[in-house]
Amino acid sequence: MMGVLMARRGKKRRLDLEAEYWRLLASGMGTVEACRQLGIGRKTGYRWREESGGVPPVHLPEASRSDRYLSLMERKRIATLRERGLGVREIAERLGRAPSTVSRELRRNSRRHDNGIYDADLAQQRSRERFRRPRQVKLAADPVLKAEVQDKLNLEWSPEQIAGHLRALWPDQPERHLCHETIYRSLYQGIRGGLSRTLTKGLRTSRPLRKRRRRSDQRAARFAAPPVLIGRRPPVVELRTRLGDWEGDLIVGPRSQSAVATLVDRRTRFLRLVALPDGHRADQLRDALITAFVSTLLQHARQTLTWDQGSEMARHHEIAPYFTDGVFFAHPGSPWQRGTNENTNGLVNGLVRQYLPKRTKLSLHTPEDLRRIEERLNNRPRKTLGCRASA
Repeated sequence: MMGVLMARRGKKRRLDLEAEYWRLLASGMGTVEACRQLGIGRKTGYRWREESGGVPPVHLPEASRSDRYLSLMERKRIATLRERGLGVREIAERLGRAPSTVSRELRRNSRRHDNGIYDADLAQQRSRERFRRPRQVKLAADPVLKAEVQDKLNLEWSPEQIAGHLRALWPDQPERHLCHETIYRSLYQGIRGGLSRTLTKGLRTSRPLRKRRRRSDQRAARFAAPPVLIGRRPPVVELRTRLGDWEGDLIVGPRSQSAVATLVDRRTRFLRLVALPDGHRADQLRDALITAFVSTLLQHARQTLTWDQGSEMARHHEIAPYFTDGVFFAHPGSPWQRGTNENTNGLVNGLVRQYLPKRTKLSLHTPEDLRRIEERLNNRPRKTLGCRASA
């Protein structure tokens, strides 16, 4: 009897730490990264997810939810502003939210049996219930669908290709349609009944963990001199009618310990490879570009240079005088603005990566080796040039 009345021994649950763990997951972070930031073992995080079925437990405080969800205070402001007759867009502007967020909130919680009236407290309670309700994973409930997705991942199809394939395979069965993000989440977040993490080897990145995405407006400044963005680049560059408009970037070896700079002319697709044997700090890249690139080209072949906002270009203001119109930068997270260079480099199947494969030490390649690679690629017929060579 005594044993029944005694409290269960064991390690106490750290509710504040667990609440922070769930807040990080709600923000889009993966379990492993969240555990690393909180200083706990990944097994602890996986156990918390297993015990709660992937949904934050009821006893966790409301503050553990992400700011992406409307708070009770915001819902009360919506109710007040709605009573005053304000429209959706004006309410959204006052709250600092997207109009679609406010519109969806009113549509969900101004039901017919509520007489069309929006009640903030009732809306908050419904939101809590939806948040805590376990969601059935489509892949776990449909073995045929799961097998089809696994089969295509083993064939190294991308989740986006698989999502399109499912719609074509079962056009009349929308319950078997998935978006690519659902497949990614099932791979990376260890959802119960989902896909095995080992299938990430079939993805093009082969990345076992998902990188956390940063908002472009929250990135730290990397340059002492303000960068000149691509919007101020001369319009003639877009026409590809003149020589000397270059796009550049680095291809990096394992652990960023070695690198090679690649530069491609937008009109001719002519490629230059610049060795960086001593490293790729800003001063090292500056010296390498001036020595190996600028000093070998006439001024009319040096009109503009467009780069991404990597820290290796922190000395861009010292390179700009060597170009007639200067150095310009793509917007953060917008590689398509330098598409000529990106397609030439490629992650796996690019032209340069054919000779400088990923996960190889790039410092082993001498300047003479890079010249030979340049010669081969520049003398190769290119479809975009009408099967003519760049050189």
